[in-house]
Amino acid sequence: MSIVLDRLRERFPADVVSTHSDFGDDTALMRRERIVEILAFLRDDPESLFDFAMDLTGVDYLGEEPRFEVVYHLYSLEKKHRVRIKVRLHEDDPVIDSAVSVWPGINWYEREAWDMYGIAFRGHPNLKRILMYEGFEGHPLRKDYPKAKRQPTIGPEE
Repeated sequence: MSIVLDRLRERFPADVVSTHSDFGDDTALMRRERIVEILAFLRDDPESLFDFAMDLTGVDYLGEEPRFEVVYHLYSLEKKHRVRIKVRLHEDDPVIDSAVSVWPGINWYEREAWDMYGIAFRGHPNLKRILMYEGFEGHPLRKDYPKAKRQPTIGPEE
């Protein structure tokens, strides 16, 4: 099995929902309550050293509960390994703590997940739309977003 997944199971046994290394891809499904602590551990642990947050994205599993998933793709430049950390969120509470304090560059990824999926990041320094305009209604990558929805017309600011 994976050293990284073993370290997660040792350090956070109550927070690990499941793990796998299918096709060489280390993946851990975690509970959301201590996500910032978990991510900081992965960054700082000498066996892990995940110093590069490559990506963060959202996933919409419409019809399932929990409906949403936040996925962190992490890489260690020194160790040359990667891990995928997933957290499931319920439709009625799609909120998770921001990881900007761990990797400042994850700021824009969190804003994108907010803009496209409506996943909120508690403690984010500037959680506002990044791809859509401020008057845009809804979150266009949600699977129940009406594809023919008309949006409010925007014009020059007064």
